[in-house]
Amino acid sequence: MLVVIKQDYDEMSKEAALLVADLIHRKPNCVLGFATGSTPLGLYQELIRMYREEGLDFSKVTTFNLDEYVGLPPEHPQSYHYFMWENLFKHINVDRRYVHIPHGMAVDVEEFCEWYEERIKQAGGIDLQILGIGANGHIAFNEPGSSLGSRTRIKTLDEFTKRDNARFFENQEEVPKYTITMGVGTIMDAKSLLLLASGNSKADAIHATVEGPITALYPATIVQMHRKATIICDEEAASKLSRKYSGYLS
Repeated sequence: MLVVIKQDYDEMSKEAALLVADLIHRKPNCVLGFATGSTPLGLYQELIRMYREEGLDFSKVTTFNLDEYVGLPPEHPQSYHYFMWENLFKHINVDRRYVHIPHGMAVDVEEFCEWYEERIKQAGGIDLQILGIGANGHIAFNEPGSSLGSRTRIKTLDEFTKRDNARFFENQEEVPKYTITMGVGTIMDAKSLLLLASGNSKADAIHATVEGPITALYPATIVQMHRKATIICDEEAASKLSRKYSGYLS
C-alpha cells in the first residue's frame, strides 16, 4: 500500500488525475471504476481539463460505478447517474455504451446485482477502482459490519451515513434507505485501487485505514491487503498518521 500526502485538495486531485491519465495512455481500452461524492470532484474536473486541453481520450474506456440509491430514477438530481453525467461523462468523449452505473429502479434488484457482477467479468475486470471513504470507514456503501468478501448487492444505509448524506437532500427523511453497492470483495478484485481522502473530517478514517487492524467494523481497512493500493490524501486527512513524515510519501 502506497500512501501519498499532498499539501491540499487541489494537489491531491491533480496527483490522482495523473494516475488515471497514465493508465488511459498505457491502455486506451482500460476499465475504470468510478466513485461519487464530493471528494472525487476535483479529480473529475482535472480529467475534463486534460480531455479539453491535452486530448486525453476516453472513447475506448469502459466504466463501472460503485453504487446507486434504490428508488431514485436516473434523472433524479441526487441519483448517481445524474451526478456522473453532470460532473464528468457529458464533458468528455466517453462512449455511452461503455458506461455502467447500478440501476436504482431495477425491478429485480438481486438479478440486476448478479448481472452487474457478470458484466464486470465480461469486461475483463476493473483495472483501476477509484474510492472515497466515509467517516465511519465505509467504502462504496459497504457499511461497518459488511462482509469483507461481499459482492454487489442491496444494502441498508446506517443512520450515520444517512445523516452524512442528508446535506444533499431537503432533509434526512428524503435520503433513501437502501442502495445497490459493489461489495468489498468486488472492489478488492480490481487490479489496482486509488483511495482519496480530504479534510480533517477524514483524519480518523485515514488513520484507521492505514495504521489500524483489519476489521469488518471498518471496511476500508481491507485496502491494506490489496496487492496494488494507493491512498492519496491531503495534509489535513493525513494529520493523525503516526508515521506521517517518516513512512509515507509527501
